[in-house]
Amino acid sequence: MSVIGLNHVNIRSRDVLASAQFYAQVLQLRPKNGPMGLKPEQSQWLLDANDQPIIHLRQYDSDPGPTGPIDHVALSCADPDGMMAHLTSLGIKFGYFDGQGGGIIQLFIQDPHGVQLELQFAGG
Repeated sequence: MSVIGLNHVNIRSRDVLASAQFYAQVLQLRPKNGPMGLKPEQSQWLLDANDQPIIHLRQYDSDPGPTGPIDHVALSCADPDGMMAHLTSLGIKFGYFDGQGGGIIQLFIQDPHGVQLELQFAGG
């Protein structure tokens, strides 16, 4: 049970295409349409030099919640069973999702400030 790296950060934006252009120009990330058939102005993923999507942009129309424009932070992890046992031993409730089309298990928890943490386990 361990965190092995940052997977991605999800940022809410009123103007997804302008935000994507900013990250493309300033950080030289490559924009790609987000998943699930969303329109390009609704969702963009920004890929690094290794073709990994490290920033996800999602459209929002209302004011952001208590965490501002940060929706969630996703961490790449190992040993989902160990992590679930650890969270349970600490009395931390978590959401569970299995089967994102690539054998990924995801656990969802919230930090003390309300930021959702998405713990991703490949090959689940």
